[in-house]
Amino acid sequence: MNSIDSKYTLIKQGKVKNAYEYGDNFDSMLFEFSDRISAFDIILPTSIPKKGEILCQFAKFFFDNLNVDNHYSQLGIIDNTLNKNHMVVKKLDMIPIECIVRGYLYGGLFDRVNNGEITIDCENILANKLNEPIFDPTTKSDIKDEPITEEQIISRNLVSESDLNYLKTTSIDIYKKILSMASKSGFLIADLKLEFGKDKSGNILLADSIGPDEFRLWSREKYEIGKTQESFDKQILRDWLIDCGYKKQLDNARKNNADLPDPPILPQELVDLIQSRYITAYDLFSST
Repeated sequence: MNSIDSKYTLIKQGKVKNAYEYGDNFDSMLFEFSDRISAFDIILPTSIPKKGEILCQFAKFFFDNLNVDNHYSQLGIIDNTLNKNHMVVKKLDMIPIECIVRGYLYGGLFDRVNNGEITIDCENILANKLNEPIFDPTTKSDIKDEPITEEQIISRNLVSESDLNYLKTTSIDIYKKILSMASKSGFLIADLKLEFGKDKSGNILLADSIGPDEFRLWSREKYEIGKTQESFDKQILRDWLIDCGYKKQLDNARKNNADLPDPPILPQELVDLIQSRYITAYDLFSST
């Protein structure tokens, strides 16, 4: 993976992507998809080889095939070399919420239902399919995203009521489209995180990226209600961090406002498994 730090001005280094100024009028950005991987809002010290290339190609695939207005412009050509982990996108004024759509009772939604924080019209069984996909937005933070209600979004003036309705309707529609794509590829999409921004004319565009870092992808053939699912996304990493006890240490530190524990180095077999699952997911999606 080629570094472009010396040629372009870094705007932001996220958990996974680096964003650089791009274009003569600086009206575009160059995304550099790194091999970094994060979970529970923590960047792990071990990278996943080729992950950046896979996520970049996944993003291009969805931007090309969802038939939704988006910020994708082109794959980045740097120094006359096509870099598979670079993408040029329109610069947008990003909307400060993450649009989560959930179709199955899993992850944070399952925990919140069990804790009595929320009530949904669905039998409380792990991995149970919801009667209808639900819009379950969160705050957008570099530290830790938190659930936020639609009423809170409006009361905090994060977006207008009409924009929120558009985000909700469009997000659920995108989830259903990707669910259909996944089904043809032998997968189920449990949930999906989307981001949006506004262009200079005030139009809302789908932004950021879509791939195994943004959704839970399960084997449709091996799906079984009440069980932990075979994942083709970074849930593999989350499960490992829970099993090794790091998630509990992290939660305790956050609860007590203490220093966060150093994240563990990932074993090679876990790195290989994540890489293999990401590659398999892309190959199956892109071949349908």
